[in-house]
Amino acid sequence: MRLSVILLFLVVLVSCKNESKLEIPQTNQSNALRLKYATGFSVIDNGGYKVLTISKPWPKSNKTYKYIIASNETLSKMTFPSDFYDGVISDNIKNIVVTSTTHIPAIELLGVEQSLVGFPGTDYISSEKTRTRIDNGEIRELGKNEGINTEVLLEVNPDVVIGFGVDGVNKTFETIKKANIPVIYHGGWVEDSALGKAEWIKFFGVLFNKEKEADSIFNTIEKNYFEAKAIAKNAISKPKILSGAMTKDIWHLPNGNSPEAQFMVDANVDYLWKDSSGNGSLSLSFEAVFNKAKNADIWLSPSYYTSFSQLEKVNALYTNFSAFKNKSVYTFSNTTGKTGGVLYYELGIARPDLVLKDIIKICHPELLEEYTPYFFKPLED
Repeated sequence: MRLSVILLFLVVLVSCKNESKLEIPQTNQSNALRLKYATGFSVIDNGGYKVLTISKPWPKSNKTYKYIIASNETLSKMTFPSDFYDGVISDNIKNIVVTSTTHIPAIELLGVEQSLVGFPGTDYISSEKTRTRIDNGEIRELGKNEGINTEVLLEVNPDVVIGFGVDGVNKTFETIKKANIPVIYHGGWVEDSALGKAEWIKFFGVLFNKEKEADSIFNTIEKNYFEAKAIAKNAISKPKILSGAMTKDIWHLPNGNSPEAQFMVDANVDYLWKDSSGNGSLSLSFEAVFNKAKNADIWLSPSYYTSFSQLEKVNALYTNFSAFKNKSVYTFSNTTGKTGGVLYYELGIARPDLVLKDIIKICHPELLEEYTPYFFKPLED
């Protein structure tokens, strides 16, 4: 009887100790990471650990993800309930895998690019710094994002994988999670504003304990953006702007509330569809676009086309636009890395200030006389 009582006491004691190690997140908003524009993630700092919440991993998502980012000391003392959190990550990250070229500039700006050990589709990376590491065999090719080579990924053994979802959970990421490698869904591309997208550098700042550096970098980008916007207000004229191109019989161009349209508004130009409502793209017929934009002064971003001859070959109707006749068509598709990756798709998200300056230079060249466009170039002949 006495032995049974002692055993029961020990069981209760051990159980109480285990219970004390389980941690439920604090909700003290005074400890929240300060965000000005980004709405898809939030961070609460609870001292020895942070709670990272991804609320918009992809468009129209009903799923919210919560992650713990903690010091090794905290992890040795506390256990976090796996049914409450989608991953527990040490804040001492040595090796990381990212899955979008838009993630590359953030880790480079924070000076932690040496932590990148794998990427799906390395040919799409344009950064010279990261390309050197690829060429030196320091970054492994992981195949395609939709079907990452999990065998190679397990070999590089990252501390965390930064993934993204287009319209739901990626099955490959679920397989990776079963191997006890945390996967965080990065939803920066879902943000409604260019500065909101750029502010996701603070997401990486949290992962690498570089919050102050990330905040400083973003503040500089924001400052540069608004300085460029102020310069654009001095423009004497507002050229009429056409954008996009056709896919089969449908012309896709930026909606009036999209980040792409906002660039043009902030560049003080007359984007012909600025008054349309909604994010994303408009889908119009050729006739609707031609009737409104046949005399547009400048044509920006004609899809992936890189030359006038290519545009004419795919559809001779393009030649009827004044911008085509006057050779006033500009694209970012001609600015590529060594292996063909388009720089705009990599760096443009992180540096909206450069995108805005490019558009101002094209549309109001007298305002930025010393500036050379970073992404946009005239269409080739």
